[in-house]
Amino acid sequence: MLLISKKSALAAASTSLFVLLWSSGAIFSKWGLAHASPFAFLLLRFVLALIGLVLLMPLLKLRLPRGRRAMGFAMATGLVLLGAYQIFYILALDLKVTPGVMATIMGVQPILTVVLMERQRSWSRLFGLGLGLAGLIMVVYQGIGMAGISVSGMLCGLLALVSMTAGSIMQKRITDNPLGTLPVQYLAGLVLCALFVPFQPFHFEYSAGFVIPLLWMGLVVSVLATLLLYRLIAQGNLVNVTSLFYLVPAVTALMDFVFFGNRLAWLSLMGMGLIIVGLVFVFRKSA
Repeated sequence: MLLISKKSALAAASTSLFVLLWSSGAIFSKWGLAHASPFAFLLLRFVLALIGLVLLMPLLKLRLPRGRRAMGFAMATGLVLLGAYQIFYILALDLKVTPGVMATIMGVQPILTVVLMERQRSWSRLFGLGLGLAGLIMVVYQGIGMAGISVSGMLCGLLALVSMTAGSIMQKRITDNPLGTLPVQYLAGLVLCALFVPFQPFHFEYSAGFVIPLLWMGLVVSVLATLLLYRLIAQGNLVNVTSLFYLVPAVTALMDFVFFGNRLAWLSLMGMGLIIVGLVFVFRKSA
């Protein structure tokens, strides 16, 4: 009984830590973007994360994927889950999508995961899907139609949502040595990011406003939080793991208000509420 309680407490602690760290990502990225161009910040973040992972490989006993097929699938997953997702995410923030709105858009991911992963869908889950999509529409409408956020910013946010969903599903299919794929995937993300650098502005300020967010995103979020996410995906049901993301919008919105003074408008708050209610219907057990 004591062993079970310790195991449960450890699982709860790691889950809470993941949600807190993941929620902080948009806040520190927004801070860093005030002192650097998007691709300068992202490229250096990838470099820092890759160095950190290489140094941690012996300590964590990570081993690289074996075989051409395993290596190829790991790199493809990295291009989607780390490369495309991070590029669209940081571009959305740079295009004036607030961290709270961005986190709310990403809150739809668990619902999309259910729809794509499960062949049989109950009326309850379809109803939850409808509520979640309605909430997403409200957030997007609030951003574009009322808050004046650019269409391109919202489009980047939606593409980040699609990339994260598809990448998580791909990562779940890696059952052999899932944590060992992370260095390969960050290398793939780095290569994808580097392809855009010659065609994008590249500048940064050597100041605390750049260095602190870079260290946080490059080491704390990109290494620690991502390792926690991959461990959760490997050990649990993907649908249940991604349900953690419905906690992120509220935590990020609170951080957004505390650090930047951004309040979610009433329509976005209603949209967040619909997404959460939709998740209740999606994840409740059938009678």
